[in-house]
Amino acid sequence: MLNDFVSENVISYVGCMTQLFFFCFFVNSECYVLVSTAYDRYVAICNPLMYTVTMSPQVCSLLMFGSYVIGFAGAIAHTGSMLRLTFCNSNIIHHYLCEVLPLLQLSCTSTHVNELVFFIVVGVVISISSISIFISYALILSNIFHIPPAEGRSKAFSTCGSHIIAVALFFGSGAFTYLTTSFPGSMDQNKLASVF
Repeated sequence: MLNDFVSENVISYVGCMTQLFFFCFFVNSECYVLVSTAYDRYVAICNPLMYTVTMSPQVCSLLMFGSYVIGFAGAIAHTGSMLRLTFCNSNIIHHYLCEVLPLLQLSCTSTHVNELVFFIVVGVVISISSISIFISYALILSNIFHIPPAEGRSKAFSTCGSHIIAVALFFGSGAFTYLTTSFPGSMDQNKLASVF
């Protein structure tokens, strides 16, 4: 991976579209996996006596399956809209992988549909996942402040700590990457943020 950051690599059109599909699939899926784990933390803290019933293996499997189905749908939308473009200008991608925004810069046809698809899919994924995670943690905090002993509170906070860090790193680097694309010289920063 470090070698790919500093050297020029060659990738075929099919390879690039495959890489784009899997990148979109895993990013979209990760958002909903984080929602599923936030729900898991909510059940563990707010309803611990019913945890094994509420988070049965079937429910966990359904949550993971749903995350991957939604990730697949988003990846199909991004990749399908990218396949309709024609690339006739420079074939050098100013990024270390085939990602939506760097590929749109290479197109010599109109990218309005792609931009619309991008903002709809990304907007829906981020809105639903961030609102769901926020609601889970609001309910968790509400429940934690009703726990009398300090030991119970610290245990509840430690249970959520690693998930909160993962959410902050994932959404923070994603926000930095996609919200700073309009600033000049932001492509190098976007490469760095995409690693996270």
